[in-house]
Amino acid sequence: MELKDTYCEAFEGLVARLYVTAYDERRVRQAVSGATALPCTVFGESEGGVEQWLLEQETPDGRKGALIQIWANSGPGAPQKLEYELAKRVRQGILVVPTTSVFNALYSTETIDTMAKVGHCGDGYETVEHRFGREVIVVPIMMGEFVIERRISYQRGVMGGNLWLFCTSLESALEAGERAVAAIESVEGVIAPFGICSAGSKPETNFPEIGPTTNHWYCPTLKHHIADSQVPDGVVSIPEIVFNGLTLDSVKTAMRAAILSVRDVEGVVKISAGNYGGKLGTYRIFLREVL
Repeated sequence: MELKDTYCEAFEGLVARLYVTAYDERRVRQAVSGATALPCTVFGESEGGVEQWLLEQETPDGRKGALIQIWANSGPGAPQKLEYELAKRVRQGILVVPTTSVFNALYSTETIDTMAKVGHCGDGYETVEHRFGREVIVVPIMMGEFVIERRISYQRGVMGGNLWLFCTSLESALEAGERAVAAIESVEGVIAPFGICSAGSKPETNFPEIGPTTNHWYCPTLKHHIADSQVPDGVVSIPEIVFNGLTLDSVKTAMRAAILSVRDVEGVVKISAGNYGGKLGTYRIFLREVL
């Protein structure tokens, strides 16, 4: 297996990190799926993912839960954008699931007051209380109450680290992708927001109104239809794994874990990464350096 001498570009974003808890595992998974299922930063919105599933003794209220991350791109108005997007995902993905609660899982001086965009879902009947050693908002709902911590912290982090896995079959691509995602789950502070991503993109596009479009140079089905295909002979599938992390070191650690997890998968012939000549990202993470 070849490890290409290249780098991925990564860039700064703002991240909030949340505990999501519920009465049982089924409700936790439904809420987490609802809040993180649509990564969509390319449309100027937000990106989410699961960092870790938690046991009862690992959560603020002693119930089953998960750690999730919600991201927004850095830039002018980014804190306000993160507040809007986080609130939308909490309201539409978590609050509507019976028995759920949300707590802050990041400690930073920068915070979002959740009253205006989540707490007021109680239509004025919400209350501020102290539970589990935290100041929370209690929202009355038709199946009891929804609880959210009053202040959610956020910080700068690193978005968009990535690996490309060049595979000789769909089966090897799926196996390698699953192994890589599982390896990332063991690294604190990192998510793979797209899981196994089947559609890497590029900045250049013939259709700017829909955002980034397919990276045609690396589409195996186009190999014999374009003159400048970059797909090696025998490669039929190239999954992309994307990394977001609280720190640059955590992203590098996750990339290393992912690379090591797929090195012995039969059918993985090359590991590379996506970059745009250093024009887009704040960071360059060289694959050989993370090993």
